[in-house]
Amino acid sequence: MRRGRTLKKRIIFLPAILCLSLLLTACGSGSFSLEGMKETAAANVSRKEGKSVVSDEYKDVIPDFVFTYAENQPEDYPTVQGAEYFARRVNEETKGRIQIRIYANGILGEEPEVADRVSFGSIDFARVSTAQLTKYSPMTRIIIMPYLYRDADHMWKVLEGTVGQQVMDSFDGTGLVPLSWYDAGVRDFYLKEPVDGLDDLKGKTIRVQKSDIMQDMIRAFGATPTTNPYDEVYSAIETGQVDGAENNWPSYVAMKHYQVAGYFLLDDHMRIPELQLVSESTMEQLPEEDRDIIRKCAEESAVYERKVWSGYEEEARKSAIEAGTEVISFSDAEKARFRAAVQPLYEKYCGDYMDLIEEIRKEGE
Repeated sequence: MRRGRTLKKRIIFLPAILCLSLLLTACGSGSFSLEGMKETAAANVSRKEGKSVVSDEYKDVIPDFVFTYAENQPEDYPTVQGAEYFARRVNEETKGRIQIRIYANGILGEEPEVADRVSFGSIDFARVSTAQLTKYSPMTRIIIMPYLYRDADHMWKVLEGTVGQQVMDSFDGTGLVPLSWYDAGVRDFYLKEPVDGLDDLKGKTIRVQKSDIMQDMIRAFGATPTTNPYDEVYSAIETGQVDGAENNWPSYVAMKHYQVAGYFLLDDHMRIPELQLVSESTMEQLPEEDRDIIRKCAEESAVYERKVWSGYEEEARKSAIEAGTEVISFSDAEKARFRAAVQPLYEKYCGDYMDLIEEIRKEGE
């Protein structure tokens, strides 16, 4: 019975959207109709391109539930490996009753769109950067502020403590249910031309995520932010549309940005943890036993992803340097200038949470 209800939700809903789109076209609302048909077409394509991750032991079992999991990274990326580990463990723990299909490479959309669709229930699971979740929980701002953490150990101490739990709890009522924290390393700048310090960023155009905080950080440095789609950053740098971007070592290498932006600046401006999420409506379909299994497997996958990330990050750094990337470090005095430039952002974005900001800072002492 559960399988029948799940399939009804997934299959009958899409034609209903298509019919509504056609009706609105007849009434003169062409724009809305076009977007509706585009999403329907995308859903039909993505069903063909997803990867079912099942245990060999249960590969012949007909599942009660087949769920979707959205990822915007390439298939060998640590977060995708974490997603596959999660899907396999859930399949094992439920003896094949739950199957999860992984859609990597951004097949199901950019992260902001994916987060919306998870909240609505049209995508079941996803891994999303917390920088894309501030509209659901303003509290997420306090864990992604620039130059907040001393190092990775400091960040994990915060996330696995009371502050991290408060942030997870703040998603109540949004349709998004946080399951576990995923590592995304430290973010740095990389550019087509070398820079000696903060002053050299002035006037440059830098690609960042669709995040108000990140865009304001770029402005604070005297540069111009732009939010080109992730899969278009390479061509934007190559053609000179932007002067550079910012990200972690694995993303820099996975997307081959080192080929067009060969100067990597070790400014360590942000550590933005990521959340593994499930739709609240998806969890409501499941008995408590299965909900517990999903939570347990999500935590296991987070431990696995952090181990994979650590090795992947170091290999990415080495391969980029071997390919000719020049690493630029700054003096403590110059790093202090970067930190000073972004201090006004704390009051702007975390004015109601400055007590928690201070708590985070004390954790790093």
